[in-house]
Amino acid sequence: MNKVSAILKENSLSVTAGRQKILQLFIDVQGALSHSDIEKKTGEYFDRVTVYRTLNSFVDKGIIHIIPSSDNSIKYALCKDDCEEGHHHDHHVHFQCSECSGTFCLDEVVTPTVAVPAGYKPKTIEVVVQGICKQCNSIFNKKAPM
Repeated sequence: MNKVSAILKENSLSVTAGRQKILQLFIDVQGALSHSDIEKKTGEYFDRVTVYRTLNSFVDKGIIHIIPSSDNSIKYALCKDDCEEGHHHDHHVHFQCSECSGTFCLDEVVTPTVAVPAGYKPKTIEVVVQGICKQCNSIFNKKAPM
């Protein structure tokens, strides 16, 4: 059994062609994907509702997590091994590149603890850093005059 089918079965999801294709895309791509990225990169036609439901199923099962963006759109990225149904443990910073529009999980950077006033109980803390990613930065540095 391949990795994609195994992940779907471990999470009690039917192994459909659409789910396999979308999950394989997350495994193959570095960084996060938007709904429209998925539609474009799969190379096949999946209606918007099917993609939306698949993404929601993957989020619910702890396979992918949601990354908010500055333009109020949503991107999705593959979760690490310690996420499970209803419990995401992706406590890391996300980086959005202003040059290539890529969004990346910075797994090595832990989300800082935020002290909230008495009576408040935080559920999630989302930190998004904006700037130029290392790939775009290296391209920019090669173009700079010496």
